[in-house]
Amino acid sequence: MSKRALITGITGQDGAYLAASLLGRGYEIFGMVRRSSHAGVADHRLRWLGIADKVTLLDGNLLDLSSQIRIIQDVKPAEVYNLAAQSFVSASWQQPYLTGEITALGAANMLEAVRIVAPEARFYQASSSEMFGLVQEPVQSETTPFYPRSPYAVAKLYAHWMTVNYRESFGLHASSGILFNHESPLRGVEFVTRKVTDAAARIKLGLQKELRLGNIDAKRDWGHARDYVEAMWLMLQQDTPDDYVVATGRTTTVRDMVEIAFAHVGLRIEDHLVIDPAFLRPAEVDLLLGNPNKARETFGWEASISLEDMIVEMVDADLKRVASQAA
Repeated sequence: MSKRALITGITGQDGAYLAASLLGRGYEIFGMVRRSSHAGVADHRLRWLGIADKVTLLDGNLLDLSSQIRIIQDVKPAEVYNLAAQSFVSASWQQPYLTGEITALGAANMLEAVRIVAPEARFYQASSSEMFGLVQEPVQSETTPFYPRSPYAVAKLYAHWMTVNYRESFGLHASSGILFNHESPLRGVEFVTRKVTDAAARIKLGLQKELRLGNIDAKRDWGHARDYVEAMWLMLQQDTPDDYVVATGRTTTVRDMVEIAFAHVGLRIEDHLVIDPAFLRPAEVDLLLGNPNKARETFGWEASISLEDMIVEMVDADLKRVASQAA
């Protein structure tokens, strides 16, 4: 009998890649999705990966504990992956309460539902490198103190510590992945990497003239989401639950990332890049650089896709998308 996995946020970038990975391992996949008036639009990432008809989507909401209890009772999952969140950092300043409800209290609801209905299930919480914020160490590991710099990061920190608390208080097999920035062709266009690759495609095709960004000197540790979902699964296969940094160990400026994308299509950033103060954050995170040694030593995980290969893949995918839309 195949294992069953329940994924919240299954229609997002990570949820879609994780679902595809688990299907390849013989899992039966269920995804919790909130009710939307845009039926058939939200699952576009699952359709892009060719797996939309291979997963079962169930109506539920992170803010509705009763729906989570019902779903877990019906599915009886061996593994629960909580990936759902209000995950756009910039929006968290405009919607701090909503971010807190969904990203923080939503995770607490999932933990409580698992504790009540399926305490033997293994639980994964999607923590974030944004929790390090104003970094206290030049390279961040599992022991680096947190200093969140956005409502999103504060909410993620609550969810992270609640996962630790439920593990220690109730004996749940609950682990957190402190994932550094991870991207892909499935990334939302509001995030800086997709904004850049989409702009490179549109400028190359003559549909756009400029790319407007804020702080291009910010440094990030960027990996590929396809690599990172493998680390999620590996965490839940360990005998003992724990928390792990998932990162490449390499940091790159936004400027350099733009250079890679534009160079791939023969563009010069000085001809098209505009610095716009409107895109500056109220409190900036200047540097993120993860130390993935614990994950490598514990279960052999390390990033396999380079930043350059990832950006090229994203630009090529956007060229195809934009060209088909313009046709």
